[in-house]
Amino acid sequence: MNIETREIELLAPARNAEIGIEAINCGADAVYIGAEAYGARHAAGNSVKDIARLADYAHHYGAKVYVTVNTILYDGELHDVRLLIDQLHDAGVDALIVQDTALLTMDLPLPLHASTQMDIRTADKVRQLHSWGFEQAVLARELGLKEMADIHQACPEMKLEAFVHGALCVSYSGRCYASQYCFGRSANRGECAQFCRLAFDLEDAQGNIIARNKHLLSLKDMNRSRNVEQMLDAGISSLKIEGRLKDMAYVKNTTAYYSQLLDKLISRRPQDYRRASYGQCHTTFEPNLDKTFNRGFTDYFLRGRTEDVASIHTPKAVGEPVGTVKEIKNNYILVSGTSSFHNGDGICFFDANGTLQGFRVNRADNNKLYPHLMPQSLQAKTPLFCNHDATLETAMLRPTPQRTVGISLKIEDTDEGFRLTATTQQGHTTTLDVKAEHQSAIKPQTDRIVAELSKTGGTGYEVTEVTTHFSKDYFIPASMLGQWRRELIEKVRESESERAQKSMLNPQSSILNLQYSMLNAPFTENISNRAARQFYEEHGAKEIEPAFEISLPKGNVTLMTCRHCIKYSLGLCVKYDRNNKSQFPNLNSQISLVLPDGRRFPLEFDCHKCEMRVTAKI
Repeated sequence: MNIETREIELLAPARNAEIGIEAINCGADAVYIGAEAYGARHAAGNSVKDIARLADYAHHYGAKVYVTVNTILYDGELHDVRLLIDQLHDAGVDALIVQDTALLTMDLPLPLHASTQMDIRTADKVRQLHSWGFEQAVLARELGLKEMADIHQACPEMKLEAFVHGALCVSYSGRCYASQYCFGRSANRGECAQFCRLAFDLEDAQGNIIARNKHLLSLKDMNRSRNVEQMLDAGISSLKIEGRLKDMAYVKNTTAYYSQLLDKLISRRPQDYRRASYGQCHTTFEPNLDKTFNRGFTDYFLRGRTEDVASIHTPKAVGEPVGTVKEIKNNYILVSGTSSFHNGDGICFFDANGTLQGFRVNRADNNKLYPHLMPQSLQAKTPLFCNHDATLETAMLRPTPQRTVGISLKIEDTDEGFRLTATTQQGHTTTLDVKAEHQSAIKPQTDRIVAELSKTGGTGYEVTEVTTHFSKDYFIPASMLGQWRRELIEKVRESESERAQKSMLNPQSSILNLQYSMLNAPFTENISNRAARQFYEEHGAKEIEPAFEISLPKGNVTLMTCRHCIKYSLGLCVKYDRNNKSQFPNLNSQISLVLPDGRRFPLEFDCHKCEMRVTAKI
């Protein structure tokens, strides 16, 4: 028997306030956004004023705004970060997503969510974070359904957040140092240079080429839309869409898709799950995950290791298959397939060398495509993909109709006039008493009164029902009904705003206890300031190494720890023995990734854990 209906949150990214508002309109229960600094996407900062505007809009629908303050911090930044957090609290922010434990030493006015940058993979880690006062934890992307379920059962008090869609980091988040090592740009400081999207050669110890000029660390994008129900059943409460650097079209499309999917699921299982926010969305487009930026899709270890996680031929968006080249004429391409094309579409293909090429459709005449420039490397029978759907992109640029909150209205007569009562979807009631003369009507007025009171366009509310309780028929001028309706709606808005403010008066829990002691804290704990160091000392750590960004460790250093395995991806895995590997006799010896400039990165394989490590000699 079900004990409690669990609240489910669809969490959408917002590069800026405008995209965040559109995400809310498309069905997001919460959005996450970066402030002016200290977020793990350096190019996605926003002013406190804009964040306040977004929070004010979100709270009208019971939706929340989380701000990412999830970089590691330096000593000279702690004071400014503390001031910023106070400003974010005043702006109406609902929680902070953080990585640096220095923030746990401050008396903060906001709840804290543990960022995926904290490398959250085990039940012990989640229990530890809960004991430190975190309310929600963002699990590592690499976890499967059973691992999620085990964590939830071990620590049901912690709300669990998991990625459901978007780009993938090949390394466990928070444990990637390749960008800092190679380019002086720290992923833990929001400045990732995307080392994992580069092309490499793969060589054995004797210099034999196993793979040449392939994007061996580049992964496809996550798509777990077919597994949402299973993720919820495993204990996930927040479904996170990646993409704080993504554009409006991507956010609207993915948010609307997952929101509609969730609504259908919850309509089947209302006894188990409910949405965390409320209101009716009115999207004017049909969402389609294939039609916005993606590198191909994978569910990424959700059901164990599979062959489909890597995108080694290109790190760029390929899009959805749209047919094959049937014939090439002087100025047009004849396509075999059933897809529709439009002027302005972006089409791409892999040439004979396996390199991604593309062209813009100047004019589409059914299956005849007239390119702006005819691609010289295109051949007959080549598969085509659409990575820019011009019609969908145009539709996405249009503002989404405002999300509306349903209210029912009742009007009744009183001794001195009339009383109007509004009841929201959440069961909250607001009344308005007005003094007015009772004018008897010559003919029935109910239909006209209902029509006048139902006019709430542009207010964010939608009247679902109007009932009248009169002792006799009254005539009420339309101007008076309109005025009363406006006053009542404004009173409802003020009441809901007060409720939202009261619900935010629950600041971050203080550290619960110190039961999780540590013996040491290696550089992978990313300790970059005195406050964080003190925090670890108080928790029993004896050997504390500074963060990679503070002091380079020496020796053979792991730059990346990955669940993705290049050997497995290329069919060369010894453990699974997927193919005949006799042509590569030195696979069990040292193999390395090699950049075009000659820099080498030896690979280590832990077959017991089924993990791969990218290393460097420092």
